[in-house]
Amino acid sequence: MGGLNTLVLIVSSLTMALTVYYAQKGNRTLQVVMIVLTMLFGATFLGVKAIEYTDKYNHGLVPVTGWNKKVKEDVSAPHVTEQDCTQVGHGDGDDHYVNPKGEFQWKDCSLVKLAQDHNYLTEDEKIGYFTNGEIDANKFRDKVRLFYYIYFVMTGLHALHMIIGLGVMLWLLWKAWIGTFGPKYYAPVEISGLYWHFVDIVWIFLFPLLYLLGRHFLH
Repeated sequence: MGGLNTLVLIVSSLTMALTVYYAQKGNRTLQVVMIVLTMLFGATFLGVKAIEYTDKYNHGLVPVTGWNKKVKEDVSAPHVTEQDCTQVGHGDGDDHYVNPKGEFQWKDCSLVKLAQDHNYLTEDEKIGYFTNGEIDANKFRDKVRLFYYIYFVMTGLHALHMIIGLGVMLWLLWKAWIGTFGPKYYAPVEISGLYWHFVDIVWIFLFPLLYLLGRHFLH
């Protein structure tokens, strides 16, 4: 979903640039259209981010109170093995990991799932967290928590600036609708565009940073 959001923001930068262009040309109709499109792309970005946050919360990956009871039980065990977990499909299409012996409930093997999602589950002994088919849960826990602290703080701050940007776009939409901007007066549109581009550029750096950080966090 991060890739989709990156594409959405790139396109929103284009529509924002066109907003400035049509303001300079005095085309009120296309100003309004471009502002609306920019707002729709911004709202789409936040919607996708909300889906990501919800999924992580449902899996107990929010590193404060969001670490649910079953995840806490997982990390309290000395070791968790991949062989202890079986992936089973449910009617809603969601996959969960359960212990085939029936000793645990569906969120017990979240550490193994995390390891697989982030490519930590490997036989490379240089990593030091996977030996003879086992993950040292206690060592792995702190790394995962730190990663998600960074993830939520950085993406949360970015989302906050996106919300502020949408508020600015709403103000621009009203001003454009009543015909405020034209060839002689378009500075507010240009300044707002610079802010929007700045927020987009931050994400362009943030997305690969978090991806690389998540992939190589244990190296």
